[in-house]
Amino acid sequence: MRISRLVIFANLFILLGVFSLGVQAAEPTIKVKSLAEIEVEVVNNGIKEITRSSPIKAVPGTEVIYTNTFENVGSETASDIVINNPIPVDTEYKAGSAFGENCEIVFSVDGGRTFGEAGSLNVKGADGYEYPALPRQYTHIRWTYKGQLAAGQSGELGFRAIIK
Repeated sequence: MRISRLVIFANLFILLGVFSLGVQAAEPTIKVKSLAEIEVEVVNNGIKEITRSSPIKAVPGTEVIYTNTFENVGSETASDIVINNPIPVDTEYKAGSAFGENCEIVFSVDGGRTFGEAGSLNVKGADGYEYPALPRQYTHIRWTYKGQLAAGQSGELGFRAIIK
């Protein structure tokens, strides 16, 4: 039996590393784990490597990688999984950085009330005219998983944002 129209609201009310997730579903079978990280350059035996770590201290201009892992912890196959993620306050979405295998990715500029594809959204300017929205004006990202997620399977999605 499939779980249809399963909706997960992943609310990241964070600037750095502290996540608050609200999950809403017919049956709580999808577990979401969220993580905020920064990339740092480390030198090991004279070789430079890029690694990820928790952001202990970040200043404006720092790029933060927000990753959500979702897992079907139930006993039934899940489908129509939707994850809504607000872009954290005091950050700007980095254009083209949203990822999620087998997902449709759309954006919002109105606090998550409506969504559309990147490049199709408009915002009203101070002069009252509508203009194409810039990625820095996105307020939310929505991923719709296009497959079925069998019990025990998981997926990963996320995006990058720059601290203002």
